[in-house]
Amino acid sequence: MELKISDLIANEMSLSPEEIEVVDTLIPIRKFQKGQLLLEEGKIAKECYFTIKGCVRSYQILNGEERTTQFFVEGDPIASLLSYLNRTPANHYFECIEDSTLAVLSFDNEQKLYSQHPKFEALCRNSIEQEFGKQQEILQNYLTKNPEERYLMLQETRPELLQRVPQYHLATFLGVQPESLSRIRKRIAKRNKS
Repeated sequence: MELKISDLIANEMSLSPEEIEVVDTLIPIRKFQKGQLLLEEGKIAKECYFTIKGCVRSYQILNGEERTTQFFVEGDPIASLLSYLNRTPANHYFECIEDSTLAVLSFDNEQKLYSQHPKFEALCRNSIEQEFGKQQEILQNYLTKNPEERYLMLQETRPELLQRVPQYHLATFLGVQPESLSRIRKRIAKRNKS
């Protein structure tokens, strides 16, 4: 049976048959291949996403080097909010680092959805607020913790990423070179053996 976005939304709120038809029409589920870009720097974000399966990373290129700023996995919304809402060019990229299945909501379809069924605006606002809180926590940890502490926090709060994400992406997310991440992991492993 083909998964539809209404199946997921029904876990959050009850839907009438008309609402089911509308959301399934306006928010299709699509598959993306590993390595596929969902958004490029300099382009206006025309869509936002909800991760059903897979992993997507957000990154920027600074001084010629990629710097990962976030990972999105199952259950995570993906949006370049400033670009999407203000219709301005994005300053980052979204890349699938695994084959991914995503619900896709275009800006135009979002406006149709809200005008036809305003209750969905509250659902989307709640999702955005939760994601904003996560982003604040990531920024706070980045500013107040050293790389080893950030790794330990990641190990505690999002251990699945340590298995799913290539080490060089994890390193840029933690703000270190891959060699430094290897040393951090060895130190932690050595301490755990003692």
